[in-house]
Amino acid sequence: MNNLLEINNVVKTYGDFTALNDVSLTIQKGSVFGLLGPNGAGKTSLIRIINQITMPDSGSVILDGEPLQPNHIEHIGYLPEERGLYKSMKVGEQALYLAQLKGLSKTEAKKRLKYWFDKFDIGAWWGKKVEELSKGMAQKVQFVVTVLHQPKLLIFDEPFSGFDPINAKLIAKEILQLRDEGATIIFSTHRMESVEEMCDSIALIDHGNKILDGKLDDIKRQFRTNTFQIGLKTTNEEEVIQKLKENFEVTQADFKLLNNGLKLNVKVTEKQSANDLLSFLTTQGDVQHFVELVPSANDIFIAAVNKNS
Repeated sequence: MNNLLEINNVVKTYGDFTALNDVSLTIQKGSVFGLLGPNGAGKTSLIRIINQITMPDSGSVILDGEPLQPNHIEHIGYLPEERGLYKSMKVGEQALYLAQLKGLSKTEAKKRLKYWFDKFDIGAWWGKKVEELSKGMAQKVQFVVTVLHQPKLLIFDEPFSGFDPINAKLIAKEILQLRDEGATIIFSTHRMESVEEMCDSIALIDHGNKILDGKLDDIKRQFRTNTFQIGLKTTNEEEVIQKLKENFEVTQADFKLLNNGLKLNVKVTEKQSANDLLSFLTTQGDVQHFVELVPSANDIFIAAVNKNS
């Protein structure tokens, strides 16, 4: 079976409020799956169901071919947005305690903790209380505790919150390494640049409904507009613009160009190709910039949510 997690027609209500409305998802083994949506969309409700913190009103969750069961919690690592370390406990004491709750022996827990503490160069924090750490330092400790028992499924909810860019990049690298080693990862964030960098597939939930789902590259193709950003050095700018408008949809563009020149966005029709546009431009001047405006994850997020609203 290629899917580690299958969510089938899940419904969750709180009184008159529907948090999840017949949501179905499949998450492939060894992938990073982006669970996206505005605040209050239903993402947290779904994550809580997967972690068996709450139960669905109807529908089912299948983990690695089996209906979700209490013992499956040993195969899941969850880093919540609201971190849960005990502030007055010492870091090492707490890490050992939490590792043993996940089924590790004390000896094995110490061995694995030493590996991670050495890797992150945080061995000096072992005897410190959590309240003595900065937010970013505490985040590192909680990340280690989350991944320590090497679960099949890792759920990261805003994992970069509190990190500076250097440490955010470090954690992103570790997440991708865990994927490469076989872990399956659900990644929930509002940082769309992280989605671009890390996610193989995404689902977008809004008002409890799944409005988008699939491989990120396929979704980008669905939202592409066949628009190209061009920079052209020419002596006849007005004439070139007029000729372009006879065959293409043309608007002014604003981007950095090393040399002064004509800057435009040009949209080709279904009957035209990028080569048709480029061939024309090469007859009109020196093409200095030519790139397709592929929609970003942020563009897709805004367009899909606005359309759903």
